[in-house]
Amino acid sequence: MNELAATLAKLDELAGSVAAAVVSNHALRLADEDELVAVLSAASRVQRLIDAVTVEAIGEIVERNETPMGEVRMTYRLGCHSMSELVQRATLLSPVTAGRYLKAAKAVHQDTSLVSGELLEPTLPALRAALGDGVVGLDGALAVAAPLITLGSRVSRDALLVADAVLAAEARGEGPDAAPPACADLLRVQAQVWAVALDPDGSEPRESTSMRKRGLTFGVATDVGVPVRGMLMPEVAAQFRRIADATLHPRVDPAGLPGGVRFVEEAPTPSSGTDNGDLESLTVVDTRTRAQKMHDVLAMVLGVAAASESLPTIGGAAPTLVVTAREEDLLAGRGSAYLDGMDYPVSLTAASHAGCAGVIQRVVLSETGRIQSISTEDRVFNRHQRRAIAARDGGCLIPGCGVPPAWCEIHHVTEYSEGGPTDTDNGGLLCWPHHRFFDHCGWRIRMNRGVPELLAPAWIDPLQRWRPATTSPTRLLNAVLQT
Repeated sequence: MNELAATLAKLDELAGSVAAAVVSNHALRLADEDELVAVLSAASRVQRLIDAVTVEAIGEIVERNETPMGEVRMTYRLGCHSMSELVQRATLLSPVTAGRYLKAAKAVHQDTSLVSGELLEPTLPALRAALGDGVVGLDGALAVAAPLITLGSRVSRDALLVADAVLAAEARGEGPDAAPPACADLLRVQAQVWAVALDPDGSEPRESTSMRKRGLTFGVATDVGVPVRGMLMPEVAAQFRRIADATLHPRVDPAGLPGGVRFVEEAPTPSSGTDNGDLESLTVVDTRTRAQKMHDVLAMVLGVAAASESLPTIGGAAPTLVVTAREEDLLAGRGSAYLDGMDYPVSLTAASHAGCAGVIQRVVLSETGRIQSISTEDRVFNRHQRRAIAARDGGCLIPGCGVPPAWCEIHHVTEYSEGGPTDTDNGGLLCWPHHRFFDHCGWRIRMNRGVPELLAPAWIDPLQRWRPATTSPTRLLNAVLQT
């Protein structure tokens, strides 16, 4: 161990000299673009390797701290009240970052058997190997581990190991589609898809928990406003975010409402032919708490506001909650649906409610992902086309960009001025910066039978292969289930 500490001391000294050259002596100012990218890439790899050492050290400390009864814990001996405090003091990290390292260590650390003294298999062995090789760092490890660890005993060990191996291969650039190494955000999306594929009914328990914990409470009014606290169900929060996006988007419709949202209250109309006696006979006991009632009132108001024509538009249309699901799942009555703007899937119950209360638009995709049901000759893509393209592309087509569909523009792959039609087979989502500077950023795009494909710059993909591009969770789930 003294040798290991001495090696790290030399690494510390070497890193210090590099940092001094870069920060104090401005060594990067004379570097060209290729050299700058190479330095950034190399520094990031070193950081990922350091993350591996940090995670392993924290895992070892956690294991030693969990001593049998009667022995003094390591945290107590070192004067710390918790493992988080120990990590914070040793690393000078924030509590949030220390907690992230602890979660990563739980997923990849190899514990020792108290009976035989042998090393046990970690929860995610392939992810551990990728972390040790510097393929993923802390962000990548948590992106994979967080969705898979929550599966618990609901899936078999063999199934979990398959997902672990495939996601680690994607991180290395050795996945089934031979795509370049995936960044942490893409790994997170793929890991969540794997979690849904392995546990298609997993969103149902979350549905019950969400219903029980829903609530909205207004605090005591102050001179600056009224505080609010509570818990919104996923579809309610997603609907509110759509309205907020429409209201706060920098390109709001000038004909829309200035200053915010206007709510219109209408008196209920009694049913014809119903007298007071009938009303009394239909009275039922409402078992909802006041907080749950407040939540449900907000859900109703948001639905009415979104369906009105008084709100500013977003993407050329009223703010509309988009729910996507696979037809096979809807017919079978099991699986999950996805809400635009929400990371986690919801139950088909939530999807059915949204469809019942709103408008259902059926978008038929072929096995390759082509949209088969909508076409138009308009110069500007209409709202129906936008929603269909959003369901297919999932957001900005550039991998790792992460800009959601609502903030994207639709790019004519074959320019309109060159005869390119305004239909779904010729449109793809790009965020404003990637759209504005697409001709200068090194990416190329084409449509292959209605499916957008990208060619990355050579420094990202040396193989220079055209690859389908999407972050749509529905399409990714389909791809996983077909492997």
